[in-house]
Amino acid sequence: MDSLNGFVVFVRVAETRSFVAAAQSLGVSASAVGKRVARLESRLGVRLFHRSTRSITLTAEGMVFLERSRRILTEIESVELELLQSNETPRGRLRISLPQVTALVMPALSEFMALYPEIELDLDFSDRMVDIIGEGFDVVMRGGTPSDSRLQAKFLGHFHHLLVASPGYLQRCGTPRHPDDLTRHTCLHYRFPSSGKLERWPLRREACERDYEIPVSMVCNHVETRVCFAMRDRGITCLPDFTVRQQLAKGELVTVLDDYLERRGSFYLLWPSGRQMPTRLRVFIDFMAERVFAEHQRYVPHSY
Repeated sequence: MDSLNGFVVFVRVAETRSFVAAAQSLGVSASAVGKRVARLESRLGVRLFHRSTRSITLTAEGMVFLERSRRILTEIESVELELLQSNETPRGRLRISLPQVTALVMPALSEFMALYPEIELDLDFSDRMVDIIGEGFDVVMRGGTPSDSRLQAKFLGHFHHLLVASPGYLQRCGTPRHPDDLTRHTCLHYRFPSSGKLERWPLRREACERDYEIPVSMVCNHVETRVCFAMRDRGITCLPDFTVRQQLAKGELVTVLDDYLERRGSFYLLWPSGRQMPTRLRVFIDFMAERVFAEHQRYVPHSY
């Protein structure tokens, strides 16, 4: 403990450049501060400060020791705060940005609200690329591999894309056996809000290295709309597997061209790094990482 107090006194002197100012902030005498620094230098076998009648400056060794001391004290403070928070009831407001994939996240969010009633969820459903830090979000859920070094990430799980249509549509228009057959079908597409581009259907290229020609019969930026249109015999669409698990299980939709699909996606939770994580955020991240894909994995077959 005496060594730890030495770290605290040294850092305070280094920051104030004054034994008197350090003593005042610590509530002890200047002589006590001077003796503590002298004992620390004696134990380390180096001088930490250049002293004169007018100023106190760090030696080269003192600068190195200051950097390490700050790290040590910061880590101790973080551990103390974490232990204190572990005994607290999570409460407060969480501002969360989520993609428009309610079929995946709504069951878990509902369970979380029941388990943590003192946490206020402020939910923003959008597929645009939000500025997490600039817009003041505590955490966001997004697909793809994280690339922003300012953010920490927690992997949630993988998903696959499927091409689906209703049995009624396929009975009327025929079942495509090869991607080239799509030119004769009604195809329902998704447009990315951030870029305005159409989502590319993940059909594996063949030896000719060409993209397949896929008709554009309808475009929207909403998952549930395409699910609804497909169920009403309006055409073929490309969707994440978790959005249609119930419809597939009931036979309301069926998959096509499974052998030609290649792309697998992933979801992550992202939050600003370099901050002490409040209890409410920690329990949200842990809960979602455990639950968000659990129900999906129980229902969706992985034969594709």
